Amino acid sequence: MMDTTAAPGRFGAALATTALALGLLCAAGALLAGPLYRIGVLPLGGGIGTVRWAATGALVGAALGLIALLTGGPRGRASAALVLNLLVAAPPLWMYRQVQTLPRIHDISTDTADPPAFVAVLPLRAGARNPVDWKPETAAPQKAGYPDLAPLVLPVPPALAMARAERAARAMGWAIVAVQAEQGRLEATDTTRLFGFQDDVVIRVRPQGSGSVVDVRSLSRVGGSDFGTNAKRVREVLRRISAP
Repeated sequence: MMDTTAAPGRFGAALATTALALGLLCAAGALLAGPLYRIGVLPLGGGIGTVRWAATGALVGAALGLIALLTGGPRGRASAALVLNLLVAAPPLWMYRQVQTLPRIHDISTDTADPPAFVAVLPLRAGARNPVDWKPETAAPQKAGYPDLAPLVLPVPPALAMARAERAARAMGWAIVAVQAEQGRLEATDTTRLFGFQDDVVIRVRPQGSGSVVDVRSLSRVGGSDFGTNAKRVREVLRRISAP
């Protein structure tokens, strides 16, 4: 005689196993997309597409894990599948939200009327998709999305302000390209962790009265939207420079 009471449990167990396997596969895809792009195996679109599909698959896996819990599947396996898939899907979903809510720009400057110019990093940007020329139309969306970004006024002479700027840049792990204290300019490159995107930064220090005014500009080499990365970088380096 067939035991019909065991059928829901077997169904839940199969779902839990499928959800866990899907979660592991999606996690591998999400974690490997960046490194594969960095070594040239995947193009930029392929890398981003892999992350997108990993997030979609993880959402499906999370749904299967939840159904497995509700249909009598093994709680440990189903719970692990649910949590794993949610963890995989969360970062891409957060990035998607950033794209929808933040301005789609990749060039941020505290001075949008007279932004600091790049000089020393220009040879390093050969072939970069994004030009270094500042686009005036960028100012309006930047002010709307990041109204807090503004020049930093310090009650210290330019030489001391430059020393603070260099200290902050090195503390943030940037690759210093040039420090020209006499010209009041520091240029550096910051590399993101997962995909290894390279963003260039210039810090300009000018005298103002008995003190100094510091401006920072951060520009991505590739990509239309920076997911708020450049603004976050500018905000953080200004915070460090302002510290005594």
